[in-house]
Amino acid sequence: MSLKNETRRAFRNTRNFYREYTRDMTPERLGREFHDDSQRLMELYYDAVGIKKEDTRDGTPPVQLFRLFSALISRMTPARRLAFGFSIVGLLVHFIFSGPLAALLLPLSFITLLLLLLLELLEKSDVKKEIDLARDIQISLLPGSSLIYHNLEFASFASTASEVGGDYVDVISTGRGTYYVIADVSGKGLSAALYMVRLQALVHVFIENFKPGPKELLIHLNNYIKSGKSDKTFVTACAVFFPADGSPVRMCRAGHNPPLLYQTARDAVIELRSEGLALGMARQSVFEKHLRELSISMKPGDNMLFYTDGLTEARNEYKEQYDEYRLRQLFELYGSLKASTVMHKIQLAVEDFIRGERLCDDITFTCVHMHQKVTTQKPIANSV
Repeated sequence: MSLKNETRRAFRNTRNFYREYTRDMTPERLGREFHDDSQRLMELYYDAVGIKKEDTRDGTPPVQLFRLFSALISRMTPARRLAFGFSIVGLLVHFIFSGPLAALLLPLSFITLLLLLLLELLEKSDVKKEIDLARDIQISLLPGSSLIYHNLEFASFASTASEVGGDYVDVISTGRGTYYVIADVSGKGLSAALYMVRLQALVHVFIENFKPGPKELLIHLNNYIKSGKSDKTFVTACAVFFPADGSPVRMCRAGHNPPLLYQTARDAVIELRSEGLALGMARQSVFEKHLRELSISMKPGDNMLFYTDGLTEARNEYKEQYDEYRLRQLFELYGSLKASTVMHKIQLAVEDFIRGERLCDDITFTCVHMHQKVTTQKPIANSV
């Protein structure tokens, strides 16, 4: 029987472990993540002690420290609070008293704290797996990044600020024409993502059952959202209907960012503004009173650009926003191109502007291009 030399393999495993452990540890990324973590710790601190960030007069530092300690242990299970209390008492006894029992309490307290930390990390890992699954589900609900219905090409881009987001975009083709909906749920994260899924289900139900115009669709959505008296969420939205018979495009905006229209004949960009309050902000009678629907003459070769405020509010390292002016200039420059090209130009421009900075809000936008002639219905199912 031959003997196998394991030293090289062990060295290779150690080297692989080192590479895995130090992966992505660049000075720029470490500096940015340490800064983000310190900001997050401050946010947790102010939330735990129950004071606003700008108000530090609420209690002396010892009082605030006690509030923080109390808030942290209240989030533990009873068994973990007991173990945590034992470890703290054990550490105090070790440093105050002497003797064999006090010396034994130090390693026991340290091991207890280490086990509690491991349990918290394992639970965080499980939560991350659940959030990753939620992200996969949310991505599967988004339309393809490139879709062609009738004579319209839809090119969409979506990027979330956290694992899941609250931006909603949808393209729904019917025999009468094609609906396009873009919306932005207040807040971000898991709660906004759940609300986004609920909103998508409502949109599909209303379109399938009522075949509404853009104004009627937003009225139905607002009525449903306001029916929940405890629901304090509001949603900005824009609904558009592109008729299959070539008649004018109908658009209605509920407090959302005004879309941009590039007109090939004039080689100019115009802003499509219409009056409307955000969904969930006003009772039904007030909402209907302020809602206005636009009729838009869109010609072959024209492009329409829809976006959420995360695009124009994207910040660079100097805290400057990308803003509407830069977006409009870019759209004026590339507005004559096809939708997918415009989408990629905007994506590259924003990436170059923020230069790796963390997103403060979800970014979603869609470019819609009208072709010269009607094509057969041809969805291209690339995920956004």
